[in-house]
Amino acid sequence: MLTIPASRPNAYTGSPLDRVSDRRDDADFVAAALASKESLIAPVWRSKSLLRGVESGAPEAVLLTREAAETVLMAGGPWALLGLNDGTPVFTVDCSAAEDPLPLLPEGMGAFHDLRAVAGLLPPGEASMLAHARGLMHWRTRHRFCGVCGNTCEPRSAGNAMACTHCGAQHFPRTDPAVIMLVVNGDECLLGHSTRFPNSTMYSTLAGFVEPGESLEEAVRREVKEETGVLVGACHYHSSQPWPFPASIMLGFHAEALSREVTIDPNELRDARWFTREEIRNPEAAGFSLPRVDSIARRLIEDWLEHTP
Repeated sequence: MLTIPASRPNAYTGSPLDRVSDRRDDADFVAAALASKESLIAPVWRSKSLLRGVESGAPEAVLLTREAAETVLMAGGPWALLGLNDGTPVFTVDCSAAEDPLPLLPEGMGAFHDLRAVAGLLPPGEASMLAHARGLMHWRTRHRFCGVCGNTCEPRSAGNAMACTHCGAQHFPRTDPAVIMLVVNGDECLLGHSTRFPNSTMYSTLAGFVEPGESLEEAVRREVKEETGVLVGACHYHSSQPWPFPASIMLGFHAEALSREVTIDPNELRDARWFTREEIRNPEAAGFSLPRVDSIARRLIEDWLEHTP
């Protein structure tokens, strides 16, 4: 099987930000950026992002000016520098302590929504920035204590690191690598229906987390065998996608099957079966649905479908 190239960037990629990692420990630079009237803030409330236009089907990110965000910043929630957008500082702040954060903001600022519901409709740069903010704030709000000695941690590097106040251990945001793969055999692909899917008709690619001491290709083969009993040979990298829901990076592959018999793990899947290209092109007629359009799973399927060996 030839390597199938990615037809276009995945959702949540293409950030316009310069992350200025080399300036995060410059206290004067960070203080000036935070105080600047030009700075922008992407607030996060209970893992939701501030958006307007969702109801009309034309969502857009709402980045607050420093003045508009003054109240939420003064509320004392975690904040961090995301980077510079054409020289403009962009921060994020978590305002989850407020039962309703909207009264803290000027009128007409939109509302907080689940980013996953609209990311496919947002400009790539906006989706990427909001995903960045969501993932970083998820880590900050859940890593207040040292994993070494249990004492309190304090933010460092403009909110992009934490340091223990007792033992001095440094902690950095974690990203859990997960492989996601479309297993193919000739003109058919293997899709599964997970026990965790809220959509009762959706079939998607297989996926799983990479374990310690395991290569990506080994993780692909192990996960497919564990979940479906199908043996996999060659694995071809396709693309990656940040997936901060809450803290993953999805590493996409097309994988060649060496066997076809399916024996599912009932703890992971309700069903798994081979689908023809025609069934994938007309899922409703075949009685199933495909994964959401902003997912790398959908991109893996679509690129395989359109690829002509």
